[in-house]
Amino acid sequence: MTQHEYIFIAVSIILGLAITRLLHTVGLITRAHDRVIFHWSSALWGGSILIYILQLWWVGWGLRDIEDWTFLHFIILIIGSTFLYGAAEMAFSEPGEGVLDLLQHSQHLGRLSALSMLLYFLVGPYVNIFMYNNAVIPSIAVPSLGILLMLLVIFLPSKFKLWSVLFSAYSLIVVALTV
Repeated sequence: MTQHEYIFIAVSIILGLAITRLLHTVGLITRAHDRVIFHWSSALWGGSILIYILQLWWVGWGLRDIEDWTFLHFIILIIGSTFLYGAAEMAFSEPGEGVLDLLQHSQHLGRLSALSMLLYFLVGPYVNIFMYNNAVIPSIAVPSLGILLMLLVIFLPSKFKLWSVLFSAYSLIVVALTV
């Protein structure tokens, strides 16, 4: 077993839990559909988070070429995976006894999902610069746009519908740049 395989087992477990949590909550919302006010922007948000989870899993394969792993590399990947788990955990609310309004959740508690994504975007430059040896400016510029977008979600939640569309477009651009 290589160091990459050993390290990516831990990352994969966390990412697998994030996907499980996201899909489990979608299942609960689907079962309680008569008590849920669905909103397309919340679905876009959750879909975008799923894209980032899969994107980290995908780009992690490219890290197999690293020969000398450091504990810091390992910790950074674990922290990034954990932030994605947090974003998945807070993307949707589980339906309770009353009515669940997904848009209202996204505009309030869902901002914690945006905070987790903001923290995840802070991990990206380290991976790009120190692990992939990519150029510094693009490695900082691209995540900076994501950070700005997450700040808008956190501090201007009333425009969540617009932010979710921009987040989805940004997510697709990031995937196109990294695959």
